[in-house]
Amino acid sequence: MAKSKAYRFIFLMGLVSLLADFTYEGAKGVMGPYLAYLGAGALVVSWISGLSELAGYWVRLLSGFLSDRLKSYWFFTLTGYAINLFSVPLLGFVKSWQFAGFLIFLERSGKGLRTPSRDVLLSRATAVVGHGKGFGFHEFLDQIGAVLGPLTVGLILLLGYGYKTAFLFLLIPALTALLLLLIAKRNYGENLEKAERSETLSSLSKAFYTYLLGSCLISLSSLQFPLIGFHLSEHVRFDGWTVAFLFAFAMGVDALSALAFGFLHDKIGFRSLFWGLLPGALVSPLLFYVSQPILAVLFWGVSLGFQESVLRSGVAMLSSEVSRGKAYGLFHFFFGFCAFLGGVFMGFLYEASKEALILYTVALHLLAIGILIKLKP
Repeated sequence: MAKSKAYRFIFLMGLVSLLADFTYEGAKGVMGPYLAYLGAGALVVSWISGLSELAGYWVRLLSGFLSDRLKSYWFFTLTGYAINLFSVPLLGFVKSWQFAGFLIFLERSGKGLRTPSRDVLLSRATAVVGHGKGFGFHEFLDQIGAVLGPLTVGLILLLGYGYKTAFLFLLIPALTALLLLLIAKRNYGENLEKAERSETLSSLSKAFYTYLLGSCLISLSSLQFPLIGFHLSEHVRFDGWTVAFLFAFAMGVDALSALAFGFLHDKIGFRSLFWGLLPGALVSPLLFYVSQPILAVLFWGVSLGFQESVLRSGVAMLSSEVSRGKAYGLFHFFFGFCAFLGGVFMGFLYEASKEALILYTVALHLLAIGILIKLKP
C-alpha cells in the first residue's frame, strides 16, 4: 500500500471511530441515570456495567483467534460495528431496565467482536507510515468523538428533550460511521486482503508475552475515572458538572497526547514507554497526597492517550501479520480483564488506606517501566 493510501485509510478509520465513540460514549455518559429512570437500583447498574464489560473482553479473545483462523478481518469488523452501533439507538425504545441491560451487553459484545480485527487492518496501514504515528492519529480522532458525544447528549437533555430523543439522535452518527466503513472497505479492502495471504502460520514471540505482562501491570494499576470522580465529588467537594467537564478535559488531553506519543514512539521506539508511563505513576500521588486534582486529571489524560496509541502500536510491532488477530485478541482481553480486577482492588485500597493505594499504583507502574523499556521489536 502506498503511503498516501495508507494515510487516507487511517483517516477514514479514524472518522469511523470518531462517530462510533460519539454514539456509544454519548450513551455511556447517561447510562447510569437512564437505568435508574427505568427502575434499576445501584447494585443492578453496577452489575450490568461490570458484566457487560467482561463479556466484551471475552468476545475480544474469541474474535481475535477466529479472525486469524478464518482470515475474515473485514467480516468481524463490519459485523461488530453494526452490532455495537445499532444497539445504542434501540435503547430509546425499551420499557424496562432488563431489556436495556440486554442491549448494553449486545453493544459491548459488538465492540469486542470488531476491535481485534479493526486493529489488524489498521496495523497494516500504520506499518507504511509508522505504527506510533498511525495509531496516535487514529486515537486522536477517536477521542474527539468521546468528547463530543457526551457533550451533545447532555445538551439535548439540557434543552428539555427526553432520553428517547437523545438515543434516537445517535442513530445519525451510527449510520454515518457504517457508511464510511463500507467506503473504506470498498476503496482499500483489496490491498489489505492481499496481505492476509502473504504469510504462513507463526506463533507469537517471547517478547510479545513479555510486553503483554508489562501491559497488564499498567492496566492493574491505572486509576479509573469513576474512582477519581467519586473522590473529587465526595472529598474535594466538586459539583457533578465540574467532574463531568474535567472528564471532557481529560478526553481532550488524551487525544493530543496520543498524537504526540505516537510521533515520539516512531522516533525513539520503546524508550518512549518511559515517558508515557511516568505520568500514570504520578496520578495517585497528585490526587491523594499533594491534593492537585486538576494536575492529576491532566496526567491521567496523558497516560490514557499513551495507552490507547503506543501500547496498541507495540502489539503490531511484536507480532507477525498472520498472528496479529490473535495478538490483539490476547492484548485487549487481558488488558481489559486486568482493568476490571485492578479497579475492584483499588476500590478496596481506597477505602482501606490511601497511602497503600498510592504505593500500589506507583510500584506497579515502575515495575512495568522496568520490564517494557528493555524490549526491542
